[in-house]
Amino acid sequence: MAFGIKRQELTAWKEQVARGEIAYLTHFWIDNRFPGITSVTKVGCADLERLERWCNDHGLDPRYIHRRQPFPHFDLMGSKQKEILTQEGMTDHVVRFHL
Repeated sequence: MAFGIKRQELTAWKEQVARGEIAYLTHFWIDNRFPGITSVTKVGCADLERLERWCNDHGLDPRYIHRRQPFPHFDLMGSKQKEILTQEGMTDHVVRFHL
């Protein structure tokens, strides 16, 4: 279950993804399969080669990309989520979602 984002944030993320840009969308999230995880960042890009390079550049396995069209994305959770958001200068996500 996703919550904590505004419709305009989701719309902007979808537009960036569709343009082939790397786009970040963080939201609160609860899933019993991942105890202790309270948020996820969806890193999306319609250009799958670019998204695969992004994964490789960050030491992540591109096999875990959700290749759902029209919004392919990689789910960042846990310590890697905070680490990568910080590296990418997205400290507002880190603060807002208590990472």
